Amino acid sequence: MSHVPTDLRYAKSHEWVKRESDGTVLIGITDYAQNSLGDITYVQTPKISARLKQGEVYGVVESVKAASDLYAPISGEVIAVNGELEQAPESVNREPYATGWMVRLKPDNPAEIDALLDAAAYAQLAS
Repeated sequence: MSHVPTDLRYAKSHEWVKRESDGTVLIGITDYAQNSLGDITYVQTPKISARLKQGEVYGVVESVKAASDLYAPISGEVIAVNGELEQAPESVNREPYATGWMVRLKPDNPAEIDALLDAAAYAQLAS
């Protein structure tokens, strides 16, 4: 069973969203997703100031097994990307909920976060 932190929200496409105290959110892929992909070799993220729309592709993660699109779990403006992933994409495998985060967004509509799955619902989906 994959690790599913209870303080995050989840998209059915296996991305997680973490609310930050300043009103922004961090987004990454779940433990289940990284485990399914295998050893991650490359992560493509959007440019800072890019506008993401919920459900649209915002990047790609490549592994030794496959390449997979990344979908925006909520809409918003990219205010930071995890530059560490250029040199160490494997951090997504090691710590998908910490150093493996991918983008920081300023949400357009915080209610979109509440509409995502909670940990219990996501754990059931990913089992």
